[in-house]
This record gives sequence, structure tokens and C-alpha cells, in this order.
Amino acid sequence: MNTTALAPLTRKDFQTDQEVRWCPGCGDYVILAAVQKAFAELGLRREEVVIVSGIGCSSRFPYYMNTFGFHTIHGRPLAVAAGLKAARPELQVWVVTGDGDSLSIGGNHLIHAIRRNLDVKVLLFNNRIYGLTKGQASPTSERHKETKSSPFGTADAPFEPWSLALGAGATFVARSIDRDPKHLGDMIHRAHHHRGLAFLEIYQNCNIFNDGAFSLLTEKATKEDHVLRLEEGAPLLYGAKDQPLAIVQEGFALARRPAADVRPEDVLRHREDGPPGYAAALAQLPREGGPTPIGVLRAVTEPTWEEELAARHRAAVTKNKLSLQALLTGPNTWNVH
Repeated sequence: MNTTALAPLTRKDFQTDQEVRWCPGCGDYVILAAVQKAFAELGLRREEVVIVSGIGCSSRFPYYMNTFGFHTIHGRPLAVAAGLKAARPELQVWVVTGDGDSLSIGGNHLIHAIRRNLDVKVLLFNNRIYGLTKGQASPTSERHKETKSSPFGTADAPFEPWSLALGAGATFVARSIDRDPKHLGDMIHRAHHHRGLAFLEIYQNCNIFNDGAFSLLTEKATKEDHVLRLEEGAPLLYGAKDQPLAIVQEGFALARRPAADVRPEDVLRHREDGPPGYAAALAQLPREGGPTPIGVLRAVTEPTWEEELAARHRAAVTKNKLSLQALLTGPNTWNVH
């Protein structure tokens, strides 16, 4: 038996010989680099990782990752990932998708993968636009947005991906942004270590068709007043350091008050395992004119789909001594003429 330790991998080991073909300045480049770097830091082995993608700019990811990969069809990467995890539960499966791919045609697959708690990691690139097909409104485009498919402005209210994930019962919900690669790397680490479906939304700038969609969260002059950084056990404070604002509980709602007017003990402290209502209220803060939370919103431990599937199979075999042959030739089959 060869007991020689495997050499640690570097980011370069996760790169391929394929030319990376995104528009110059696209946020996808930063995300790709962050994933490659994080995989090396986590000590992942290339043969243990599968990248599954759907259709969209982000879905070119498998070509650029020196791991196993599967470029599927529009909206279906989670269906493929579920089959893969059922057959090979020991593999590290990462699903790379976009706001159009996963929230429009793939919305049903997303919510059921979440409710089942598949042990996969979902990286949802959200640029609030259809980039690959040249700039149509997506399910996360803001209301009244003028695009090629909505020249008079959209009439639809946008999806809030965090709220959708929470409503489906997600056990891990987080958000990062392409302009903060260190934070993004930390969130990739957290997603990897979560047992179950990890839903990581990544705000990604499309500088061709939706440039500056997240500028309030990234520009030096505005980000302090619009970003609420979530850290376990830390007080919910944001804004200028000399005049911070605090998040407090008022009845069943969250409110924003000048920190100077609030007792320190009344400032909410973040709990990743807090009540679902607390997480839901935080997710809705931007819609109520408040800051955008960045970080891990929710992280709890529940049985995974793969564990439940294996347990049900063992129970069935033990109870009924079932076999594939018995199912095929048993009384619950019939001939079709």
C-alpha cells in the first residue's frame, strides 16, 4: 500500500487549458478565481468534485474547472445533481447556475432540491438580467426595468432568492458579492462545510447589459449605508462609524434606529440558527428600504436527502427482503400487449 501523502493542490491545479470566454470585466472571472482558490485551500481532490451547470453565462463553469463536470440543459442542473448524489453520494457536487436558469425555467427544481436538503452546494450568480441572450429582464430584475424584452418597463415584482430559499426550508442560506473576493472565499468555505444543501447567492455585475446593478453595495461612498454584514453573535449595525444604525425588534418586525438612541442590549445580535421568522425578516430588509445583508443568513443541521434515501432503502430491504428482481417479477407488474 502506498502511504505517500498526496501533494497539496494549488489554484492552478483547478484551472484547465480552455480559454475563459466571458466579456472583459465580467464578475464571473472573480467568482471562478475564488472557487479555484477555495477548492485548493479546502484540500479538495479533483477526482472527488463534480461541477454541474445549466444554461447561461455562469454555466460555462465546468469547462474552466479541472474537475469532473456536466453542462446540462436550461434549468435542469439540480435534477442532474440529484441523480448524481443518489448514485455517488460520496462526491462533492457543486451546482453553478444563474438567476434566469434557476429561478425561471428551473424554479421548480430549485425549490424541491432545497426542501429535500440534497447534499449539494448551489452557487447562484445573480446579475438581475439575462446576459447570454443579450439583456432581457430576468426573475430578479427590479420592477419597471427597461430591457429588450420589456421596453416600457417590467410589470413584475422580482423574486427575492433568499426568501424563496427560506420558504422552501433551506438549511444554509448565504450571500456574497463579486467585488469582495475575500468574503466570497469565506462563504465558499462555509458552504463546503455545511452538511446538506448550501444556497449561496452571489451578486455578480454584468458590465455589458446591467452594469452597476449593485453599485450601492460596492462603491466606497455608498456601501457603508447599504450593506449589513452578518457575523454570528455580532450586533446588527451598519452605516457610518460615527453615526451607525442599529437593527432592533419591534413587535413582530425589524426596525432601523440610530444606534445612539438604542440601549446596547436592545440591538439584535445575529444568530444563524435563529427562528425562521427572524431570518425571513432580515431577508426582506432591502424591500423595506433597509440595508442588504451579506454573509450567512441561516445555518442549521437537518438530515440530508441522501441519508434519508439510504435509510429508507435499508428499512425496506430489512422488512421485506426486497430485491430488484423481486420488484420486476412481483405482483405489482403487468404485461403490455
